[in-house]
Amino acid sequence: MKLVSVTSIQVADETFVAAAPSLAADVVGDRAGWRRWWPDLRLTVTEDRGAQGVRWSVDGPVAGTMEIWCEPVMDGFVLHYFLHAEPTVALPDDARARGVALADANRDRRAAGKVMSFEVKERLESGRWVGGPAIADDAVQSADRAVG
Repeated sequence: MKLVSVTSIQVADETFVAAAPSLAADVVGDRAGWRRWWPDLRLTVTEDRGAQGVRWSVDGPVAGTMEIWCEPVMDGFVLHYFLHAEPTVALPDDARARGVALADANRDRRAAGKVMSFEVKERLESGRWVGGPAIADDAVQSADRAVG
């Protein structure tokens, strides 16, 4: 059986962030962060989903699609990171060398995704003690109190 439409670079990762999901939009949507996390990629927003995340088309050393999806879970959210891409640079002809090059590219892209997710986590959980409640969105809590 031949696999169809499977990209050479497949990254799927998730990180729990103990902060209100509504706080994700400012950090995940910050273009300066994108340049820091993926300096070699040209990102084109295909869908800005606010607190739910961002989807991009990707170009540069790899071409494909990338997404950050923030899924509300308990009092925080799970930050899902996906990258599906193909290298745009020539790969070695030798099968073994080609496999090593693709494994290295996958590892490098996975590591960049982890740097991003840990930075989002660190920024949004700032001031939270281990085991403490998630960081709340004060504006949402104030609005809830005003309605209730």
